[in-house]
Amino acid sequence: MSAPESNVDAWVRKALHDVLNIENNLAAREVPWDTVCFHAQQAAEKLLKGFLVFRGEARPRTHDLLDLLALCVRYDPELAGLEDDCRRLTHYAVDSRYPDHDLEPEEREGREMVEACRRVQDAILRRIPPEVGHG
Repeated sequence: MSAPESNVDAWVRKALHDVLNIENNLAAREVPWDTVCFHAQQAAEKLLKGFLVFRGEARPRTHDLLDLLALCVRYDPELAGLEDDCRRLTHYAVDSRYPDHDLEPEEREGREMVEACRRVQDAILRRIPPEVGHG
């Protein structure tokens, strides 16, 4: 496996670790919805960056999923259908981690962010061959 391919694998693996964090938190007696939303954003971010690395792009240094998605759409216009999910998830990149921001999602919103993350995951993993990025 070449260096770029192994890097794609690393990005996907890290994203799937975020998904595992979500699943573990959802199984808890008390669910920290801010943490669930943060990991949903992180998984989507890493998947989008992994797709860009797969396409030969340098990894952009941003947490803004709309910016990342715009780059991805250049390679696959159908990914534009993820715009609403990316817009909503982006809010959880930074603000959800700190107490000085009034961002405390409740269960309904948390579950919506998990579903948004799953849509990004499904779309991206369909576009990266398993032997390259998630075999």
